[in-house]
Amino acid sequence: MKYLHISLVTACLVVTNLSTIAQTDIDGLVMEKNAFCVGPMAGISSWKNYREGTLKRDNANLGTVSTTSFNLMGNYGLSKKINLLFGVPYIKTKASAGQLKGLSGLQDLSLWLKWKALSRKIRRSRLNVFAISGYSFPVSGYTADFLPMSIGLESKTLSLRAMADYQSGAWFGTISGTYVRRSNIRLDRYAYYTTEMHYTNEVKMPDATSFNLRAGYRNKGLVAEAFADTWITLGGFDITRNNMPFPSNRMNATRVGVNFKYDLPFHPVLSVTGNAFTTVAGRNMGLSSGFNAGIFYVLDFSPKKKTISGKTENTWP
Repeated sequence: MKYLHISLVTACLVVTNLSTIAQTDIDGLVMEKNAFCVGPMAGISSWKNYREGTLKRDNANLGTVSTTSFNLMGNYGLSKKINLLFGVPYIKTKASAGQLKGLSGLQDLSLWLKWKALSRKIRRSRLNVFAISGYSFPVSGYTADFLPMSIGLESKTLSLRAMADYQSGAWFGTISGTYVRRSNIRLDRYAYYTTEMHYTNEVKMPDATSFNLRAGYRNKGLVAEAFADTWITLGGFDITRNNMPFPSNRMNATRVGVNFKYDLPFHPVLSVTGNAFTTVAGRNMGLSSGFNAGIFYVLDFSPKKKTISGKTENTWP
């Protein structure tokens, strides 16, 4: 009932002396070799109305369900074409009514390897094509069997994404598609009902796909964009009437929003980022809206050259 896939929605920044606009796992940018972008983001999202199957409704026993997140994220340039990214969030949930107690804790560690597979200049424009692989796994012993208060779905995931980014001047558009393979999970009970009775604690989790479209303005000091994305579960079943959601429900969501990133002119290795979004369609999901904000710092781990007795040597910072 809430959008539990946590990713680097916005982050890492641009540094003019590294001649790049640093990036996330979902945009068309790469970090310079040996540059490391790291920083925290915090955000909150909430919903009152949700989709029970396709039926839009609310629930007086829940009121408004809110999720607060604190994320540590980073991106390291292994080369000019390959970046390694990570993100790990701390999640806290809360309901404004009823007796369900919210949960909190570290959720999943997510890792991505991002490769710029193709770069072509087309007159005054440029087309970049990327391949991104990702892996995530729980880093705490939270339970998925307490939705909508659970902080995650507990499943290990393996994702593969293809992405194309086209920029003309300072204007750009990016499109991507992702397939997410999800592992089965185990509950703390040995019987449960979906559309039939299961006498086991293992739950088969359906795979998923996601698609993302973004467009906007991008230069060395500012990124401002609008985006639309969708998450589609490939299987699962609907929440039954007046019942709690279940981890293997079919969970679909479509969101729209805006992102920005701005480099501080007085300190170009520092950037501030933010985003806001709202869910415009869904199935077995909370129709949530929210925002995030963060600050990031770029460290340059490139070898430095110094002269010793008339000879030039490489040193590391």
